Amino acid sequence: MLAKITARNQLRLPKSITASVGQAEYYDIEVRDGQIILTPVRIQRGDAVRAKLAELDLDEADIAAAVDWSRSLPAAGQAPAA
Repeated sequence: MLAKITARNQLRLPKSITASVGQAEYYDIEVRDGQIILTPVRIQRGDAVRAKLAELDLDEADIAAAVDWSRSLPAAGQAPAA
């Protein structure tokens, strides 16, 4: 089966192909021996956030410090504290 790359470098996957692997919003992409391999990925939003936090090696203290910092900033439209 053929698929054409558009002028915007987009590739439309045939419905019969995506239906055979199940609905997925994201695909893992890799190149192996000159072939492009697409693997459907089903991401749970909470899992994605936890994975990113783990990747950044953040802990609860880091998050609390970031929240405190953001709360110390002036609200939109307000002048900074002197």
